[in-house]
Amino acid sequence: MTDALVQPISLARRPRIREALIQGFLSLCGALSILTTIGIVYELGKESLGFFGSGPEQASLGEFLSGTEWSPHIGKFGILPLLNATLMTSFSAMLLALPLGLSVAIYLSEYASDRARSILKPILEVLAGIPTVVYGYFALTFMTPLLRAIFGKGVVEIYNTGSAGLVIGILILPLVTSMSEDALNAVPRSLREGAYALGATRLETAVKIVVPAALSGIAAAFIVAISRAVGETMVVAIAAGAGPALTLNPFKAAETMTGHIVRISGGDLSYDSIDYNSIFAVGLMLFAITLALNILSRRIVSRFREVYE
Repeated sequence: MTDALVQPISLARRPRIREALIQGFLSLCGALSILTTIGIVYELGKESLGFFGSGPEQASLGEFLSGTEWSPHIGKFGILPLLNATLMTSFSAMLLALPLGLSVAIYLSEYASDRARSILKPILEVLAGIPTVVYGYFALTFMTPLLRAIFGKGVVEIYNTGSAGLVIGILILPLVTSMSEDALNAVPRSLREGAYALGATRLETAVKIVVPAALSGIAAAFIVAISRAVGETMVVAIAAGAGPALTLNPFKAAETMTGHIVRISGGDLSYDSIDYNSIFAVGLMLFAITLALNILSRRIVSRFREVYE
């Protein structure tokens, strides 16, 4: 009688419609992101074809990469002045953002109390939410006068790459801090406890145990921040300068690649002119730099990544 009431258990696979819908939606999002990237590369490449060539109003690839003057309207196609200014502002930003961001991340992860963390985290989030155009005018009206007061008005020009770079460093500081803190928090607690058991101080544990264990995540945070600094537009457009200049002096005015795109695209340009096509050539160069940084980031993560059980 009891055996008759027992229902057999079906081991057949049952359809899971909700999971299938979620998986399909996520796949669609991934496909759209890939197609968007392909579309951007296609448009940049197509529009740049009118810039590169052997004609009298076209640039050769060699001249584009090695020339020291940038004035497409008079046949000067060297991108080095724009590239140099971009790297200078990014370098200034990294000098501020990387050590300060990592230090703040170590403090939040290893030292800060819950109260201190509840105060500092919202402040960093506020920095991340400020519009970049506000940062640009902050660089022009505060950072530049501050540098001129320190180094002298005859040394620091009103428009300069140094003040723009330092403010970009403030802009990307929340990015460095947040990603580095996530990497530090991912380190197992057992490593810290083992270091404390061996007599290590909290500083020694943080610097010699936790940071090396989180090196892959920290390196990825640094490279993502560098990519963000290279692609920053409004700060350099407002504070760095509006004319290409090949200089290593951070207190001089110089135009970056993104600043050049803003200045030229805001003018009255005819379609298919050499100045119009130069915008896409510069954009393609920016895309190549960002792509190279992302590839480097993936290699670093895979090289230094540590897996714990």
